[in-house]
Amino acid sequence: MIGLGYLGAVHAASLASLGHDVVGIDVDEARVDALGAGKAPFFEPGLDELLTQVGGTGRLTVSTDLSQVAGARVHFVCVGTPQRTDGNAADLRFVDAALDALAEHLAPGEIVVGKSTVPVGTAARLAGVLGTTVPGAVLAWNPEFLREGFAVKDTLHPDRLVYGVPEGPAGEQAVAALDEVYATPLREGVPRIVTDYPTAELVKVAANSFLATKISFINAMAELCEVAGGDVTRLADAIGHDARIGRRFLNAGLGFGGGCLPKDIRAFMARADELGAGDAVAFLGEVDAINTRRRARMVELATEVLGGWVDGAEVAVLGAAFKPDSDDVRDSPALDVAARLAELGALVTVHDPQAIDNARQKEPGLRYDRDLEGALAGADAVLVLTEWQQYRDLDPERVGRLVAQRTVLDGRNALSRSAWTAAGWQYRALGRR
Repeated sequence: MIGLGYLGAVHAASLASLGHDVVGIDVDEARVDALGAGKAPFFEPGLDELLTQVGGTGRLTVSTDLSQVAGARVHFVCVGTPQRTDGNAADLRFVDAALDALAEHLAPGEIVVGKSTVPVGTAARLAGVLGTTVPGAVLAWNPEFLREGFAVKDTLHPDRLVYGVPEGPAGEQAVAALDEVYATPLREGVPRIVTDYPTAELVKVAANSFLATKISFINAMAELCEVAGGDVTRLADAIGHDARIGRRFLNAGLGFGGGCLPKDIRAFMARADELGAGDAVAFLGEVDAINTRRRARMVELATEVLGGWVDGAEVAVLGAAFKPDSDDVRDSPALDVAARLAELGALVTVHDPQAIDNARQKEPGLRYDRDLEGALAGADAVLVLTEWQQYRDLDPERVGRLVAQRTVLDGRNALSRSAWTAAGWQYRALGRR
């Protein structure tokens, strides 16, 4: 397993738990040391328990020494593909470097499996490089579909497996190797799709683009509900009963963030432009813009409920991670809103069950409090921006005794409006009157 970040660490531990002998490689010594000690270097429910489970079996080894992969039959490349600093395209330096370094330790007949999210055409290019440097080695592309907060479940019990392989005997060899790796989920009846390189690469970005579009669609409806006097939650319930639409991912609010959806749809647009098909995905530009507008709208709403002036106001922001059950603050809408309010002069205190350390590194100018009641004390407004269960379960009467003003902004439509208003709170939410 080359790369022991979010994807690689979960995949390594999961495959070891399925009975495979796994060697994980990463250049980050702290990350390797943590995993070697049986401790996840990031928060992911169930991962610490999985590491403990496989720790005594001897089936998982982690190292910074790439030569340790010699003799492995299947090599997964799980390194990141962040957005480039000079545009929307994906930065493939880490993928290219991983393959170049790995080639020195490969033997003919071994399988290299890409799991990183890459622009279409990358696999064919890398297959050409691999074929020149290690004749007889085979490249396959096996995109990942992990959801942060559910990554262990999604790896051990995926909803589908996609293999992008070359034609002919080399492709058959790759399919046989991957079938052996995923023998357990395949026995459980998990669907398996075998296809070509371009289709396998497009599956991941197409799925993410569809999800982003669905989220932004309901947030666009929220914009209309706000000016028309409608209720976006009831609207979502109504259209969600249509089997062609479905209710999932129709939760209006602050929008999506994290390390996947934002950068993936931007990279998709950039690659489509390179291929001369930019018009086909031009709508994703508006999907991205709608998502970004939600953050600005939350700042406007906070300013409105604070009397038109936030300077000097005490604001409690509940949530820093981009989603619950994660400590990931990459492109976090919650942290972005907190920082924008602080720039306007608000005295912002941020609470999050898991993401405070990462948030402090990204936004060191904000105040943080690990104690929830401490964060709420004296607040003029409470903003619920990440829908952690403990925020959903808050007692509005108890919280009301802590704050200076009973004003709550529900950035995720996660609270019971009736319960909070009954306790004397001014309740406001995106897409609702």
